[in-house]
Amino acid sequence: MNCNAALLLWRAAHTPASADRPAIVERDAVVDYAGLRGRAAAVAATLTAAGAGPDRPVAIFLERGCDAAAAFFGTLAIGGIAVFINETLRPRQIDHILAHSGARHLITTADLLARQPRAPQGDAQIIDVATIPADDDEVGAVLPVPRLGDDVAQIIYTSGSTGQPKGVTVTHANIEAAARTVVGYLGISASDRIASLLPFSFVYGLSQLLCAVTAGATLVVERSPLPQQAVATVRDQDVTVLAAVPALWMRLLATGGFRDALLPVLRVMTNAGGHLPLEAVRGLRAAQPHVRLFLMYGLTEALRSTYLPPEEVDRRPDSIGRAIPGAEMYVVRDDDTPAGPGEIGELVHRGPTVTLGYWKDPQLTARVFRPNPLRPAGAPEAERVVYSGDLVRRDEDGFLYFVSRKDRIIKTMGFRVGPDEVADVLYASGEVSEAAVTGEPDPMWGERIVAHVVLVPNGSLERLKAYCGRELPRHLQPARLEVRDAMPLLPSGKHDVAALTLKA
Repeated sequence: MNCNAALLLWRAAHTPASADRPAIVERDAVVDYAGLRGRAAAVAATLTAAGAGPDRPVAIFLERGCDAAAAFFGTLAIGGIAVFINETLRPRQIDHILAHSGARHLITTADLLARQPRAPQGDAQIIDVATIPADDDEVGAVLPVPRLGDDVAQIIYTSGSTGQPKGVTVTHANIEAAARTVVGYLGISASDRIASLLPFSFVYGLSQLLCAVTAGATLVVERSPLPQQAVATVRDQDVTVLAAVPALWMRLLATGGFRDALLPVLRVMTNAGGHLPLEAVRGLRAAQPHVRLFLMYGLTEALRSTYLPPEEVDRRPDSIGRAIPGAEMYVVRDDDTPAGPGEIGELVHRGPTVTLGYWKDPQLTARVFRPNPLRPAGAPEAERVVYSGDLVRRDEDGFLYFVSRKDRIIKTMGFRVGPDEVADVLYASGEVSEAAVTGEPDPMWGERIVAHVVLVPNGSLERLKAYCGRELPRHLQPARLEVRDAMPLLPSGKHDVAALTLKA
C-alpha cells in the first residue's frame, strides 16, 4: 500500500470540492489546492532532474509559505527525505545540518542566501526555488512514488539549545498518524482557516500545514514577529484555528487587540511547546471565552502525545491531559515500574507517532527509544517506546501534569523543584510579562533558584520580591531576580534556557 505522505496533498487537490479551495494565503497571494499540488509537482520534477530520488535527504531553507510547503511535498513525492532548515539559522548551523543529514540538494532563494555572512560550505547543489518553472500538463501528471509506512519521510532537527542539533527520523506513517489524529480531536474541517505563526522546521509549526492539507482547510501564513500584526491577520483573515507556544501566548495576551476584544470567528486555540502558566490559561479563557482551548503536549521524538479537552480546562488548567487517540502514556519510576497516582515519574510514549530514533546516532537512539517495559499481551516483542525525559504525575482520574524536564530539576535545600512551579507564581504576581527559572550551583544548598523576568509596563521589582516572599515557601523563593528587556528565544519561539544560563 502506498503510504507516501505527499498523497495528503495530492488527494486534497484531486477532490472536486477542494481543488479550487484556497490552500495557502500569504501576504496578498492566495494559492488553491490545485496550484499547490502543481507547484509541488514542479519541485518534484526539478529534483528528479537534478539527481535527487528515493531515500535521499533534500534540505529546504525557505521562508514559511507556499514555496516551502511545495518543496516539502515535492520532496516526499519523489520518495526523498525532507530536511527543513529554519530560516533564522546562520552558516555554522546550516553547514552542520547539511553535513549531518547528508543532503546533496538545498532548495532556497538567492535572497535568503544573500542575507548570510557567507555561503554554505560543502557540495550540496543549490536549487533556487525562483528558477523552478510553473507547472504544466506534464508536471501536473506527477504522482508520488510508492512508499511503505516505515520508510523515512523527514529528518527534524531540534533547536539545539545545548550542543549541535540532533536529527529525529520521522516516517511517512508517523506524519499521517499525527495529522489525522490532531485533525480528529480538534474537529478541523475544510471550512477552517488555520493561522501559521510558527516555523515549519518545528514539529508544532509543521502540524498546522499538515492539518490544513489533511482536512482541505486553508493555511493563513503570517511571518511578522509583531504580536499586533498576528492579531490583525487573525481578525482580517477570519482565522478559526490559532496555535502558539507559551512565549507567544504571553505576548498576545499583552496585546490589547487580543486581550480586550473578541475575535468572533476564532473557534480553537491550542498550546504546545512548553508549559503554559496558570495565569496565561486564565487570561486566554477571559480574553476569548467563546473559543475552545486545547492544552497539548508533545515531543519531537513522538510528534504529539497528549491533549486536555476544552471541557476540562477550567477544572484542570495545569494539566496536559491524557493520551491522544491511538496512543498510550506510561508514567514510570527509575526501575521502569508504574508510578502510582500523584507519584512523579518519567513520561513514556507508546503509539503510531513514535519515530524511528535519531539520524546517524544509534547510541542515543538506544538510550531514548527502548523496548516497552510494560508490553501488553499480544504486542510485538520488538515494540519500542520513547522515554521523554519529562517528569510528570498522574492524578486519580488519569490526567497528567507536567513537572519538569529531568535535566532541569533544581535540587535545593533538600527539595526537588520544577522551574514551572516557581514561574507560575511569578506570572500570578501581575508584575511580569515573561518569566523563566533556572538553577545555578550553590556550595551550601546544592543549587539556588534564579528567576529571569521581563517586567510589564510599570511593573515593580520590589513588589515582585515582596509577592514571592508572601506566596512561596523558602525553598521555592528565587535567590536572585534577573530583570531583562527581552527573553532570548530559540527558532521555535521557546525561551532559550541555555542562553539564559550562560548570561546569568
